[in-house]
Amino acid sequence: MNNPTVNKTRFRYPMRWRIMDSLETGTSLLWPKSMSRYTGWLLLSPALLLVGILVIGLVQIADSSMRTLDTSTYLFSETYSGENYATIIESATYAKVIWRSLLGAFLTVVFTLLLAFPYSYILVRTRSALTRKTLLVILFLPFFIGQVVRAYGWLIILGNSGAVNEVLGLVGIAPMRLLFNFPAVIFGLVQYMLPFAVLLLAPALTAIPQEIETAAGSLGANWRQTLWHVILPMAKPGLIGAGLVVATLSLTDFAMPAMLGGGSQDFIANAIYDQFFRTSNQGLGAALALVLVGIGSIMVGIVFMIFGAGTLGMGAKK
Repeated sequence: MNNPTVNKTRFRYPMRWRIMDSLETGTSLLWPKSMSRYTGWLLLSPALLLVGILVIGLVQIADSSMRTLDTSTYLFSETYSGENYATIIESATYAKVIWRSLLGAFLTVVFTLLLAFPYSYILVRTRSALTRKTLLVILFLPFFIGQVVRAYGWLIILGNSGAVNEVLGLVGIAPMRLLFNFPAVIFGLVQYMLPFAVLLLAPALTAIPQEIETAAGSLGANWRQTLWHVILPMAKPGLIGAGLVVATLSLTDFAMPAMLGGGSQDFIANAIYDQFFRTSNQGLGAALALVLVGIGSIMVGIVFMIFGAGTLGMGAKK
């Protein structure tokens, strides 16, 4: 029996629910239920569009790479030939540039992972909220500063009259040439790639239960054994993913070799820029671009052959 003293309040349909109902009605008119089987393709369409644009661009680059430049008229040939690729293969300069790019990418991956792994581990395992927030702030600050600005900063710090040489002078060491060489380029690339590697490693380390490390310690394993036999194998997907991202970004980098290398430590991207915008030989530049794409694809393929493509997902290769 209802109590007459109870105040009956009328339920009011929230405005946000009305908006959502209107959106749902409009969506059903534009995309009826009979088309539900194609919903996945609809959601994929933006990504497929971007991939399609990329493929069209690669086709045009491939077309340009097969045309040679007539230096007397600066017109491209109407017929196709492999002269641009022959020039790259026969040139000792381009062989040196390609080797420098591969070596630079490899060294950047090694040093970046050596620095990123302990940083990520401390970030994930620390119990201090202040320490974690401080590490996060230090990690994200570089993203607010462009790569070119950072490179200019290192030019000032590492210059002949920079802060580093001034400190060395205080202890009686003569000024050293710290810029415009290969180590300076590697240093700049490692500093630039470190946040990317940490962001990729942190989730992989977070997925490792801390109880497993405790169990390993209780079974007599010291921290070195736990690191080598427990943490590193379980963090392999993150290490491989971070290594691939760092390697591809380093291999294709332009700013650090151009600015910290001083024009004497060019990577492939710098050689491509020179052909497109300095010598106007777009055919040779396009051939170099496809060589860069090929090198990157082969590098990724080799990693997948060694570790398995499933290593980056749940179906890791044992």
